Amino acid sequence: MSNVKDKINALVDELENVGIVPVIKLDNVDDAENLAKALRDGGINCAEVTFRAKGADKVIKRMTKAYPDMLVGAGTVLTCEQADAAIKAGAKFCVAPGLNPKVVKHCLDKGVPFAPGLSSASEIEQAMELGLDFAKFFPAEQAGGLAYIKAISAPYSSMRFMPTGGVTADNLNTYLAFKKVVCCGGSWIVPPALVNAGDWAGITKLCREAIDKMLGFTMVHAGLNCQSPEEAEAVADEFDTAFGFTKKVGNSSVFASTYMEMMKKPFKGTHGHIAIATNSVKRALYQLKLRGYDVDETSIKYNAEGVMNVAYLKHEFGGFAVHLVLKK
Repeated sequence: MSNVKDKINALVDELENVGIVPVIKLDNVDDAENLAKALRDGGINCAEVTFRAKGADKVIKRMTKAYPDMLVGAGTVLTCEQADAAIKAGAKFCVAPGLNPKVVKHCLDKGVPFAPGLSSASEIEQAMELGLDFAKFFPAEQAGGLAYIKAISAPYSSMRFMPTGGVTADNLNTYLAFKKVVCCGGSWIVPPALVNAGDWAGITKLCREAIDKMLGFTMVHAGLNCQSPEEAEAVADEFDTAFGFTKKVGNSSVFASTYMEMMKKPFKGTHGHIAIATNSVKRALYQLKLRGYDVDETSIKYNAEGVMNVAYLKHEFGGFAVHLVLKK
């Protein structure tokens, strides 16, 4: 069990980075590679291929063969036979709408993580008895939504969830803001109409929009590198005189309102730095790496709860370093 436990923890970590798990019902196996590429191009290197469609195992096989690093799982796995077909095809995890102890144990014995669907305290206790601490919460909205997850997390604090069912781009961040929610599953990312039309660019666009909305990037302030404390205060005074940006002197910098920061001595960046807030620094770094931006690993910081809250990119934008900060 220890080996599969490590795999579950690794799976949870990767799913937390992605944030969104597209639930896919693909009727045409020949669309598998195109769909996988569309998801990846949009920043979602993950998919749950549901066995509600015939040939799901073939879709999984073609996706994993084309993109071995893609986190492809099998959904609606109701029997041991389906589990075997999914595993043989290369599925890295299995998911079900309910909890069948026989099927769960079958997968775990084969070293494959399984996320059963739960919606009650009794089912959570069954899952814990099987050694699980990560599960699908289904159907999320109909079963009580985030309010129910928060309530049930009090007595079952070790359980982590993947809400699926009724999750959309509009309520995604509401779920992800709760620390016991690892990621969310949803089918809105892959509308049947776009799949049937072969509109892979349209799916990529939906993915990118969902990722950007999930991350919620917002500029917080700009920092200017000054050569001395006196210069930093002088520049701050200018902003105050011209625009009424009240000066506030700190230990290492001087702020003019909350938008302009004058460093008392040169810091990161040729000219200074730009602070950008995000809903999740961890997920933001994952996406920015996919987009070709390297992270200064030495700059990463965590808050008192162990949540990543500060990180700098190595790349400069117009001579300015960029650092991410966790939204408050």
